[in-house]
Amino acid sequence: MQCVILAGGLGTRMRHRFESLPKVLIPVCGRPFAQWQLDWLAGQGVTDVVYSIGYRGDMVRATVGDGARWGVPIHYVDEGSDLRGTAGAIRLAADHGVLAESFFVLYGDSFLTIDLASVWAAFLARRRPALMTVFRNDGQWDRSNVVFRDPSVSLYDKEGPPAPDMVYIDYGLSVLTLDVIDRHVPAGVACDLATVFHRLSLDGELAGYEATERFYEIGSDEGLRALEVALGSRL
Repeated sequence: MQCVILAGGLGTRMRHRFESLPKVLIPVCGRPFAQWQLDWLAGQGVTDVVYSIGYRGDMVRATVGDGARWGVPIHYVDEGSDLRGTAGAIRLAADHGVLAESFFVLYGDSFLTIDLASVWAAFLARRRPALMTVFRNDGQWDRSNVVFRDPSVSLYDKEGPPAPDMVYIDYGLSVLTLDVIDRHVPAGVACDLATVFHRLSLDGELAGYEATERFYEIGSDEGLRALEVALGSRL
């Protein structure tokens, strides 16, 4: 199981506190957040990681290294200052030849507790080119953006008005095939994964998998505090 970590963004919402750090290196309970993510991924059986880096990517390389600490090889694809969006970053990784035929995609500011083997098994069983993990949100954490009818995401839309049955939210983990990137993400063009997932949902190509435990994120002060409380209870 390969995982692409999208860690190239500017992290503008947290720059007031961590101006000199890329978001994946924000300290959480005294450790860079990337270490928490990689501990989890290695424990879940991920076999290699591709870091998509951009803003202060040299700091990510210096802190994370080659993955030997976790027994998981780490490759880097650097967007530099020419940020291409979440889908464009994956296209760049594909163009560098470092992606498997199918792979997880994880946001660099997300901390999850879902069982990756179960997600992978669902992806294989549902025989779609993409799978999105979803969480029944009912507007609790953010605006719900998913219509989920197991086993399919029949609509994913972050921009339009919410549909009456849109009670789920993107959980922050997906599985993609290279075919999706080839068909939907032009080379050298800025493109967001939200646009790709919206198209896949309309075309009946997006499977879904329901997570039952809440997600955490470090993209906001509130999110960081909640994660530190959750992780602190385990230390």
